[in-house]
Amino acid sequence: MAGGLVGLLDDIAALAKLAAASIDDVGAAAGRASAKAAGVVVDDTAVTPAYVQGLAADRELPIIKKIATGSLRNKLLFILPAALILSEFVPILVEVILMFGGTYLCFEGAEKIYHKLKGDDHDHDVPVVMQGEEAEQKVIAGAVRTDLILSAEIMVISLKEVIDEGFVSRTIIMIVVALMITVIVYGVVALIVKMDDIGLSLASRESESSQKLGRSMVRAMPKVLKWLSIIGTAAMLWVGGHILIVGAHELGWDLPYDIVHDLEESVKDVGGVGSVLGWLINTLISALVGLVWGGIVVAIVSQFHGDSHDEAAVAH
Repeated sequence: MAGGLVGLLDDIAALAKLAAASIDDVGAAAGRASAKAAGVVVDDTAVTPAYVQGLAADRELPIIKKIATGSLRNKLLFILPAALILSEFVPILVEVILMFGGTYLCFEGAEKIYHKLKGDDHDHDVPVVMQGEEAEQKVIAGAVRTDLILSAEIMVISLKEVIDEGFVSRTIIMIVVALMITVIVYGVVALIVKMDDIGLSLASRESESSQKLGRSMVRAMPKVLKWLSIIGTAAMLWVGGHILIVGAHELGWDLPYDIVHDLEESVKDVGGVGSVLGWLINTLISALVGLVWGGIVVAIVSQFHGDSHDEAAVAH
């Protein structure tokens, strides 16, 4: 079955697995894995810039640094030890954890759509920069919490591919993957959120072409950030739904997986575009599953907590 983003994450783990035979090969395998990090960037990079909107320009990079530090702490201090222990003694729980993570992603995506449909946009009236340090800390906490789920997906998917390897090799490979993914994702995030400053710098140069490019970059950034937010929401539903479909298959419920697989197979022979159509079918069904399941979770959660969501108000 075409895996979309999760398939690319699987490629990261598959490449890392090449290193399991020899510790000397870890660096080479991790280097090849970095070329496949686009799958992570689609999701993590699309989501994270939303957390620094409304911050003062001189606070953007420090906040991203704190989020990146939190992301690395998530991976190395919490996710990796727990995943390694579970994979050593109760490997089936690795899949269960992945399913819970997928459910959370579905919930986050569906909740954003729910609040958007309700018109809960008043939270943007007061920029974070005007709300003080406490608001910044809430932004960081919200971003790191979301990253915990995304990082768990990355680490667990990668771990599944090397779960049969020796404990030491498995650990080294996963540490390399964690470091590389964090650097790539948050490096790209930093570049995105500073594009407007780069544009202003270009606009102040003497070259007319530089000025024109700089002004275009500044004008484009609000639209870019808006579309990144939309892409991030879609990616949450897509990834979460796909994790649920594949996870259900791994745990013994094959019906959803078989339906998607059969639909993909039905278009694979369409001349020149079969693989693309198969990917689109997989992606759309995964997103629909994510939206439906996420909507159910949002409905359940709202019964216990009402419609208030203070942290989301600051972050979104």
